[in-house]
Amino acid sequence: MNRIKNSLALCLAFVILLPLGAKTKQNTEPLGNGTSDRKYWTELAWQMAAPVLENMSKGTLQQNFVLETSPIWDNRDPKVAYMECFGRLMAGIAPWLALPDDDTAEGQQRRQLREWALQAYKNAVDPESPDYLGWECSSQTLVDAAYLVESFLRAYDALWVPLDSVTKARYVKELTGLHRYAPPYSNWLIFVAMEEAFLMKIGATYDEYRIHVGVNKLEEWYVGDGWYSDGQAFAFDYYNSFVIQPMYQETVDIIRAVKGDSYRLLHRVGPNDGGQRRAEQILERMQKFAVILERFISPEGTFPVFGRSIPYRMATMQPLALLAWKKQLPKELHEGQVRAALTAVMHRMFDTKNNYNKGGFLTIGFVGNAAQTPVDTYTNNGSLYMASLSFMPLGLPATDTFWTSAPEKWTSKKAWEGDDFPKDHKWNINREEFQWK
Repeated sequence: MNRIKNSLALCLAFVILLPLGAKTKQNTEPLGNGTSDRKYWTELAWQMAAPVLENMSKGTLQQNFVLETSPIWDNRDPKVAYMECFGRLMAGIAPWLALPDDDTAEGQQRRQLREWALQAYKNAVDPESPDYLGWECSSQTLVDAAYLVESFLRAYDALWVPLDSVTKARYVKELTGLHRYAPPYSNWLIFVAMEEAFLMKIGATYDEYRIHVGVNKLEEWYVGDGWYSDGQAFAFDYYNSFVIQPMYQETVDIIRAVKGDSYRLLHRVGPNDGGQRRAEQILERMQKFAVILERFISPEGTFPVFGRSIPYRMATMQPLALLAWKKQLPKELHEGQVRAALTAVMHRMFDTKNNYNKGGFLTIGFVGNAAQTPVDTYTNNGSLYMASLSFMPLGLPATDTFWTSAPEKWTSKKAWEGDDFPKDHKWNINREEFQWK
């Protein structure tokens, strides 16, 4: 374990210094304001979501989607791309679509996207629809069904409740049918736990053991200072952002809401047994991880590029976005500071205007379409819609303090422009093991 932590510290020092040291000119661009920032965010969210949801609501997504696959594609069924595209997109924009209707330009866009999304959800499980998703095409479905149910959880009243009984029954059938697949011992365990927890929430039959393994293995894999390992071996990548931190918190939150803090699945050995303390520690760890993520953002609005799945773009910032939306940011991070930092990254990433292909769909790349971008064997341009996960603060109304707070310099901008900035330090908290009773 000490070797893992020492390696992590060396990697952190290396990747943080590289991008920051490469720039000598100070970035003195104005930080913007909440009104202009929100307008920019909603324009990006609309551009990303509209082609997907309009097509899928009409049953034409699979017909019109301009599919791109990795040059080292592993020959899995390419139909996985459509569930990846739809599920990941909805997980990011669901909080925004849950806001009440209004007659503003943004409100009209939001209402339209929600109407398209509700029809798209129906088509996703209708065997007669051309956009029926590939629920049985491969074990990859375990991954993206989790993002799909995550979208229901993040906007339950707006996106799940309005669905008709036939559609809801079809989702139960498809989700329970996923028991045909066994997840590998990795972050995939929390995907299946999320799916079973959703079945628990809606009163359907669920597999408690799949939840048990997911949440307790993640607890075993906590390595300290806000980081989880992805399996027994530590991997230095952004999977704490993409999957592990948010889904662990959300799965435990569902269990607590449905079963209560004394439910045996949440027990551990110790004087402060129960779900509340477990949830507190999960949150504290994510807050520490968010502090690290915020410090990754350079004065110029870039962040270190490392690890697999880097074409997921802004999904690297999901914990910051999630904590901002839930009003759970740590005391070290002010709302105006986080908003300014995320907006700066969005400008650096999307102002190039070449992040979309000729069909209007995200293209494989990082900042634009770059042939040299490191891709993985599973990368397709449906995968990339995980970038929407950075949009979750749009679920806070324009009057919320996240949007009305004055913009502030983020930590690295302060540091590299000669301002005072707070030091970082090891997160010192007693590590308590959760165990099955």
